[in-house]
Amino acid sequence: MKWNGWGYNDSKFIFNKKGQAEFTGKRYRLSGMVLPVLKEWMEKTLGASLEHKITSRAFLNTSDVPPSIVNEEFLQDLRATKISYSQEAEDRVFRAHGHCLHEIFVLREGMFKRIPDIVVWPGCHDDVVKIVELACKHNLCIIPFGGGTSVSSALECPADERRTIVSLDTSQMNRILWVDEKNLTAHIEAGIVGQDLERQLGESGYCTGHEPDSMEFSSLGGWVATRASGMKKNSYGNIEDLVVHIKMVTPRGVIEKSCQVPRMSTGPDIHHFIMGSEGTLGVVTEVTIKIRPIPEYKKYGSVVFPNFERGVACLREIAKQRCAPASVRLVDNAQFQFGHALKPQVASIFTSFLDGLKKFYITKFKGFDPNELCVATLLFEGDREKVLQHEKQVYDIAAKFRYDFQGILFLIWSDLGLDYYVIGESFETSVPWDRVIDLCRNVKERIVRECKEKGVQFAPLSTCRVTQTYDAGACVYFYFAFNYRGISDPVHVYEQIERAAREEILANGGSLSHHHGVGKLRKQWMKESISDVGLGMLKSVKEYVDPNNIFGNRNLL
Repeated sequence: MKWNGWGYNDSKFIFNKKGQAEFTGKRYRLSGMVLPVLKEWMEKTLGASLEHKITSRAFLNTSDVPPSIVNEEFLQDLRATKISYSQEAEDRVFRAHGHCLHEIFVLREGMFKRIPDIVVWPGCHDDVVKIVELACKHNLCIIPFGGGTSVSSALECPADERRTIVSLDTSQMNRILWVDEKNLTAHIEAGIVGQDLERQLGESGYCTGHEPDSMEFSSLGGWVATRASGMKKNSYGNIEDLVVHIKMVTPRGVIEKSCQVPRMSTGPDIHHFIMGSEGTLGVVTEVTIKIRPIPEYKKYGSVVFPNFERGVACLREIAKQRCAPASVRLVDNAQFQFGHALKPQVASIFTSFLDGLKKFYITKFKGFDPNELCVATLLFEGDREKVLQHEKQVYDIAAKFRYDFQGILFLIWSDLGLDYYVIGESFETSVPWDRVIDLCRNVKERIVRECKEKGVQFAPLSTCRVTQTYDAGACVYFYFAFNYRGISDPVHVYEQIERAAREEILANGGSLSHHHGVGKLRKQWMKESISDVGLGMLKSVKEYVDPNNIFGNRNLL
């Protein structure tokens, strides 16, 4: 894993000696391929230049790392439990952060003021119970760590925390404890990573269907703790729809229901205090989750629309008719152009001819403006016959809004931009259908306006896509980036602009978050989002379950 960026060390975008972009490694479909258009796109869209490059630190300088401050009595008791632990600088720094822009920027340019003092690796639920009991005995601070994919500052250590901070890494709790084929459920340790969970279930012919963009690295416990959503939620549901039973260790003891049943009418659901609690109440250790047989058939497709408004109208109609495919994502024109920039070098004259024919057909024959058109990508899965029927139904709806070819692939850009003075990040919201268009337009315009007012010299990238859809609305993902050459404190400027964008989202009827969570990054808006009384309810639960603030990451509240 990269110590100061997203993903694996062997998988990254680079510019070769010819000035062409390449994606290294062997893990992905783009690996080893040349991307001849990406350089031009970065220059044209963001003002980036190969002549202006920043070289980040290649290695962690351990002398920069704050020293470990550990309660010796706690350490002595911990050794007696035989639970693995570390005070090494590399282990502590790796678990001191998620993947917010400012966190990665700190790693590339400096060091955090406060990081965990010790990392512990419990091997099972009982180990977690022992660690929490010791933390209560010695008055320590615990911050649970799953996959480390947070983008809400949830893993950052409070700078003024004077107690020993323990990073409780759940990665060794990664087993499927049992699979119940009659009831189609599986009981799983919370530290398992999404791709490993699906692979292991797949060996028995099952899946969860929960596939967030981060599933390669994020953990089951993290999904629960952040109320996660996956790209195929239309077929499988969000995490709250999949969970049957949760076991969580708190300073007051273990929280869990008395039986593993599909539904209980026993007052407010305690699962909903756990889901979205973001490590403030305890550690999720085991989860029973719904599973399904692996779908027999999968089919990908795409739909091209003349503009974003027509695309949103089509998705709204699909939602109204309750026929959404497993996954449907609508990207605006800026993301369409970016997807084109990620296109690999053409392998043959015939392929080049076909690509040109598609472009001619859409822009000339269909009359679509290449600077306005947008694309929805689709995934159908299930029984073959039903998939084909479902596909026809969706395409019949889409035909009313004008569409064409299939097979367009969009990938998420890595941290290449940071090497060339470009910083950016994503943020998301959910919004009612009747406000989708206005919210998207107003937020993008606000970003452009704020950049100009803050002295950003180059035009920013301000783009969005509609991802998960519901009866009453949709999730909208924004991507925002700018070239910060000439700005002395780019992270501060970025955060000011992002805050303004979040204010615009709320003013336009959007939610504080759809699935990224609150963490420390957005908690200033919690009272506005759930009311003063609602916030007081959460505080009351925190005070009862964790009166001494053992789980003191200070998220949400």
